[in-house]
Amino acid sequence: MGLLEVSVTGEAGEFRLDAGFEASSGITALFGHSGAGKTTILKMIAGMTKPKTGRIVAGGRVLFDSGARIDLPPQARQVGFVFQDGRLFPHLSVRRNLTYARWAGRRRATRPFGEVVALLGLETHLDRSPATLSGGERQRVAIGRALLSDPAILLMDEPLSSLDQARRLEILPYIEAIRDETAIPIVYVSHEIDEVARLADTVVVLEQGRMLAAGPAAEIFGRLDLGDTLGRQEAGALVEGIVREVEPEYGVVLIDADGARLELVGEGFSAGEAVRLRIRARDVAIALQVQAGHSIRNQLPCVVEEIVATDPAFVELALKLGSQRLRSRITRKSADEMGISPGKKVVALLKAVSVERRVARHLRERPPQ
Repeated sequence: MGLLEVSVTGEAGEFRLDAGFEASSGITALFGHSGAGKTTILKMIAGMTKPKTGRIVAGGRVLFDSGARIDLPPQARQVGFVFQDGRLFPHLSVRRNLTYARWAGRRRATRPFGEVVALLGLETHLDRSPATLSGGERQRVAIGRALLSDPAILLMDEPLSSLDQARRLEILPYIEAIRDETAIPIVYVSHEIDEVARLADTVVVLEQGRMLAAGPAAEIFGRLDLGDTLGRQEAGALVEGIVREVEPEYGVVLIDADGARLELVGEGFSAGEAVRLRIRARDVAIALQVQAGHSIRNQLPCVVEEIVATDPAFVELALKLGSQRLRSRITRKSADEMGISPGKKVVALLKAVSVERRVARHLRERPPQ
């Protein structure tokens, strides 16, 4: 599937919107606080809002170009849109809701109906009314309807925001399946950092209409200068590795992250799998040497790359772990007493239980062995 290229300016509420990024297959997350302009960008891609200036290209097709005066109508853009509330037709069955966009848009069927139904686990729901479905089931139908419209791009505007935590965890694997098993570029709007950490391949960070950063998810999460937007308390790095061993008698798995051994409490893993984990900065303590006879299971040799004072009491550290980054939040007094500075060798201490298992992600491709 071709690349999506977006470069737009316009108005979003009371501020000027200015953003540019590219998206290929996988999920590109637009992340930022409420009112940052995320949904406005989706609407510009879909043709629901017109940029003041700019250019939007999908798979080589120009959808909008202010200079060339090109502005395709929404129905000609081959865009699937999943809204926050699903927007199902209450008088139609699940089956008819699923096929509505394809029928209304007179689009040819390139993606088999049965394939989409199976992908989203909707086989037993086809004859039901939307009123009899749970919130998570309704969103799966809405996603299926968007996929069956044969889109070149799939836009998802906070599709989990109306769901409780249990329903969110229920639907996330279906979104992952779409990401992993289709080649459709997905642009995903969220202000929930857990969702972005789990789902995104690329992250675009927005603040009051301005694009602060864009790049691979692990790179963006590792940046200390984005702390105010990503959130200091929930800030954390993404670490990728390979499951080397499973110890079912203790309920733990051993993960190799660039030669460092990481122990994780959790189930559902098998040896050889590539995984992504989010490790919060507040869960990483610092020592100057390996601690013998200690209950903290993960002691990872690192090098301090960067140190930033976040407020009068705390500093944040960026730690080099092989080719990857960890983050640590410690008091300024501790940093001063330990002589922490860029280039210093330290040991990152991480309790096995503090790795966030719920945002662990099974990667589509395994890194080189």
